[in-house]
Amino acid sequence: MALDTTTAGMAIDSSEPPPPHKHPYHLVDPSPWPLVSAFSAGALLFGIVLWSHYNIHWMFGLGLVGTLASMFFWWRDVVRESKQPGVHTPIVRIGMRYGMSLFIASEVMFFVAFFWAYFHFALYPEHVAGAETAIWPPKGIHTFDPFGLPFLNTMILLLSGCTVTWAHHSLIEGDRKGMLQGLALTVCLGLFFTTLQAVEYSEAPFAFAGGGVYPSTFFLATGFHGFHVIVGTIFLAVCLIRGWRGDFTPKRHFGFEAAAWYWHFVDVVWLFLFICVYLWGAGEIAQH
Repeated sequence: MALDTTTAGMAIDSSEPPPPHKHPYHLVDPSPWPLVSAFSAGALLFGIVLWSHYNIHWMFGLGLVGTLASMFFWWRDVVRESKQPGVHTPIVRIGMRYGMSLFIASEVMFFVAFFWAYFHFALYPEHVAGAETAIWPPKGIHTFDPFGLPFLNTMILLLSGCTVTWAHHSLIEGDRKGMLQGLALTVCLGLFFTTLQAVEYSEAPFAFAGGGVYPSTFFLATGFHGFHVIVGTIFLAVCLIRGWRGDFTPKRHFGFEAAAWYWHFVDVVWLFLFICVYLWGAGEIAQH
């Protein structure tokens, strides 16, 4: 592979289209979406407060619509940029990889907070307010059978990790059909997982509201993981559409790669949830 040295002193692949500037970096065009996203996210947060305390919904709806619209149009612009010759240079793509890596690292710390809360009370049950006896799960809490729906969902996510890897390998090898089949299967498995989790919640032997610390930590940890599964499924569905349109090549497909990284992260978090919450933290099994 032939390499050239840019004016910035960095080596780039000479087979890449030349950047439009005398450097390999991307100077973004003026865009309204950062500002719209900031105000929409603020409205969304303020709307959650209004909904929780005063049962006022309109601010939440306005913030949600604004946030989703900003995400859609901003990412649409990024996709369009990626198709312009010389804009997403190898140096720019390295920056995107750093950005996605740091984003996933922040997500790791997000879930660390939930595991921290769970293990605090699981290892020190005497800290549970109002508990008659220092046991975990607290007295009166019946838990899920870990080898029922939770185990099935574990197998589904592990299988989805295999199918997304198959799709990625097929893309690298130039097998478009295999890539589309692998992505379609992964999206279907993600939808199947979400459906089964909804069934599990509907059969939960404890309620989130007024149920104490165990239901709170359980629903927050597994619920936010379920939300990440939905986000990852949408991410992969968009990649499926882009793959069908021919947006990805064996050498240029970071959008798909980022989705695969995110999906594997979701898989790993679920493995920790299954082992720590469903299996290790199991108490008296609820009878359905």
